[in-house]
Amino acid sequence: MTIEIIFLSFIPLFVAIDIVGVTPLFIGYIEGLDKENRKKLVRDAVITAFVLAVVFLLAGKLIFNFLGITINDFQIAGGIILLVLAITDIMSTGDQRRNPGKNIGVVPLGIPLIMGPAGLTTIIMLVNNFGYLATILSIVFNFIIVWVILANANLFIKAVGEGGAKAFAKVASLFMAAIAVMMIRVGIIGIISSFNN
Repeated sequence: MTIEIIFLSFIPLFVAIDIVGVTPLFIGYIEGLDKENRKKLVRDAVITAFVLAVVFLLAGKLIFNFLGITINDFQIAGGIILLVLAITDIMSTGDQRRNPGKNIGVVPLGIPLIMGPAGLTTIIMLVNNFGYLATILSIVFNFIIVWVILANANLFIKAVGEGGAKAFAKVASLFMAAIAVMMIRVGIIGIISSFNN
């Protein structure tokens, strides 16, 4: 296995995870939380997404075939869940949306924002194209980057202040709703295209 293969397997998953795009949404959630809870959110989100990535690496095709679902089905379901969470988040007050009982590190941060349908599909594709070892390394390297970026996201809050962070949180929720609609749209288009082929 060459450096080129590792690089070629790393890039598609990096694009699919899109940690640069996820970080503003994450910042919206950590606004108003103390340092300990922020660390817990990062830990929960990264571990959840990583475990799901490894499960799909080992058994993604088998799971989909066994359940009789497609990536398009998964995309629509993930989009609906994300849309409901985004709407709830936009309509709620700061105290309500920070309820620790919601386990937002798992859903929606870990799944489907960090590891959603695009990431899972990419993992299956990477296994087919580059094999298990290159895909495992790609997952590990990508999640190291995800952890470092999310662990330092609080620096943004310090820069914009409490008021700016609260405003940013609501805008981030709006973008999360838009991402959810996009996921649903792509899934529906995929199903329609499969009927036409």
